[in-house]
Amino acid sequence: MSTPVNFKSIGRLAIPATISGIAEPILSITDTAIVGNIPVDGLESLAAAGIVGSFLSMLIWVLGQTRSSISAIISQYLGAGKLDKVKNLPAQAIFFNILLSIFVLLTTIFVIEEIFSLFNASGKILEYCISYYSIRVWGFPLTLFTFAVFGIFRGLQNTFYPMVIAMLGAGLNIVLDFAFVYGIDGILPAMYLEGAAWASLISQAIMAIIALVLLLKKTEISMKLVFPLNKEMNRVIAMSLNLFVRTIALNAALMLAVREATTLGDEYIGAHTIAINLWLFSAFFIDGFSAAGNSMGGKLLGAKDYAGLWELAKKTVLYGMVVSVGLMLIGFIFYQPIGRLFSNESIVLSTFYGIFYIVILGLPMNTLAFVFDGLFKGMGEMKYLRNVLLAATFLGFIPTLYLGKFLGWGFYAIWIAFVVWMMIRGFTLVWKFRQKFHPLVQNH
Repeated sequence: MSTPVNFKSIGRLAIPATISGIAEPILSITDTAIVGNIPVDGLESLAAAGIVGSFLSMLIWVLGQTRSSISAIISQYLGAGKLDKVKNLPAQAIFFNILLSIFVLLTTIFVIEEIFSLFNASGKILEYCISYYSIRVWGFPLTLFTFAVFGIFRGLQNTFYPMVIAMLGAGLNIVLDFAFVYGIDGILPAMYLEGAAWASLISQAIMAIIALVLLLKKTEISMKLVFPLNKEMNRVIAMSLNLFVRTIALNAALMLAVREATTLGDEYIGAHTIAINLWLFSAFFIDGFSAAGNSMGGKLLGAKDYAGLWELAKKTVLYGMVVSVGLMLIGFIFYQPIGRLFSNESIVLSTFYGIFYIVILGLPMNTLAFVFDGLFKGMGEMKYLRNVLLAATFLGFIPTLYLGKFLGWGFYAIWIAFVVWMMIRGFTLVWKFRQKFHPLVQNH
């Protein structure tokens, strides 16, 4: 099954993936603005939503790695023309994933107060955390289900349906946020923070239903649970565990950065919050090409089309670099108004402007790392990705961060450590890809 590797085929996957990726941060920003403007206890509500949101995001990020595992295996079997051999795998993988999420739900629901006390939440903020989480947590299995279905679609070379689902979910959430949080005169009372929780839960349920309907109607993948287990189930679990460890190492770097910025003072954590949000937002633009590499890379590997895989790597990096250069130019031209979108505090802005050039100049390196991340996930090389991230974090990021701190670099140390972190990730993946596939391309 030959796959053309050109701008059209890559763009068909990358553009919808980029749009669905951007929907998430836009939704978070809108949620924050709506909750932050609650007329009663708006500050406490915003703090509670932030704490609970961070905790749930961490759980979803860690346990949602099944998406990449399913995507890799389906795309490889699709490329090999043997998709029928894994038709029962998605239902089995999703079943075990949902069982795991229900276990997490049931183990956390009875110790909510203790969990959020660890985040230093107390008084009214802790009270709001408990009421908000008690509703939001029921959407956790729904989100993991939707993520897994996205992985199936991605493996089938389809990022359009995930984009549609993500956009519908984000749009519905925003509409329900306004209705439930602020109320509708004579129809619906204002529910404030609990209203935001119900808006999220209903949106997650609708997204899960749409995802299931599209999967059943538009693909030949069955959601009927059939035993015995597919022979690839062990591979799904092994891949997911490797990505689980990798995600912990990734979060360790992000959390250490926040801790060190907080230690420096209020203006530094404010500036770091702006910088890391822009860094992550830019990542979603580049992540579209990572998604294309993920989907097409697995299929090309399954078809043993090594020349096509080599061409895919070159072109996804090239297109990703064009996007990152565009983002760099926007950053250099508009860095002052961009900063003022997030803060009016002059001390925070001057601190942010002091390191923003490091954020901007690091974008091409981020492109290299993100694009090859996607390729390696599509090829099922999760163990190598795990080892690279562990090395980048514990041999690159952390030593650079604390060496910089020792040398008195202050806030610069954090962002120089990020550059080193991404350099190790990017160059190591490029080196491994070249070592593995350049000989295969020459021999075919």
